[in-house]
Amino acid sequence: MSFQIEQGLFKFDFTDHHAILGVPVDAEFNDIRKRYLKIARRLHPDSCKADNEADKQLASDLFSKLVSPAYTKFSNERERAEYGVLLGLMGKRCLQEASKIQLHSDLAKQLSKASEFEKAYKTLVANLAETEYQSLSQTLNVIAQISELNMVYLMRQESKGAVVGQNQQTQKPPATGVPATATRPPAAAAAATKAPPPPPPPKVESRAEGYYRRAEDWMSKNNFAQAIIELRDALKLEPNNSQCHGLLGMIYLKQNQATMAKVHINKALQLNPEEKVALDAKRLLEKPPQKGGTKGGTSKTPPKSGKPDQPGGGIFGGLFGGGGKKK
Repeated sequence: MSFQIEQGLFKFDFTDHHAILGVPVDAEFNDIRKRYLKIARRLHPDSCKADNEADKQLASDLFSKLVSPAYTKFSNERERAEYGVLLGLMGKRCLQEASKIQLHSDLAKQLSKASEFEKAYKTLVANLAETEYQSLSQTLNVIAQISELNMVYLMRQESKGAVVGQNQQTQKPPATGVPATATRPPAAAAAATKAPPPPPPPKVESRAEGYYRRAEDWMSKNNFAQAIIELRDALKLEPNNSQCHGLLGMIYLKQNQATMAKVHINKALQLNPEEKVALDAKRLLEKPPQKGGTKGGTSKTPPKSGKPDQPGGGIFGGLFGGGGKKK
């Protein structure tokens, strides 16, 4: 049996694994695992309590063709990271095509206008997840509704919370009580065209800025695990923050996790081709490994004790606040 869903992210030929498992797009892996185990008890042939053979077969098909592949995707750290990047790109694509998107479910329409959309999103997904695999004949419909919520949420995140969806229209500027330029006398109209532009609004600090600064501080102390936590929290708030992706790529590179480093370096440079830390990390990633000793009388001192990636040394030390403390 094949399953076809034509709503939400599925409409863009994108398999929405979060919708299949009934979890928010920013769910932690531990929460994803708990949710998977709950669904598995309901659908797995060894524990399924369906009343008839047809329902048992449907449960088995849903588990093997949808649920299990979704969980497998999240279980692999590299695939999970790559999927996260693709999810961010889907949000960007959906926002670009917002005028062509028609929302089908009332819940998605509600979310598209909600003022506190992040809180509303979590509540709506949780409520639908409770019914997702209760009536198997309605499972695909529920998955489709959750995927629409995911789509709207990603679009609103991408547009910093602005209202999106089929009812979005170009808003007229608020009335000021001043007649239009065309109705003014010629002298007044000319004066109006020469009016100086209003001063730019004060710069608002990015929500991720504090997390980024703390991550830099943790890196200066060689506490890479805590730095990663700070940057992951930052990317939950701003998934398209190029600075955070660049620094996270550099951290993974320092820990010899080249695959994870590439994911975040590429994402950072896609968002901002001039992102300095990402460019530095890319150069280091592409640099061929050196074979013992120095050549041509260079002044570089070989690493001590045979440890080529000693914290605080070489290029990395220059990027993150100079050499570390010597013990």
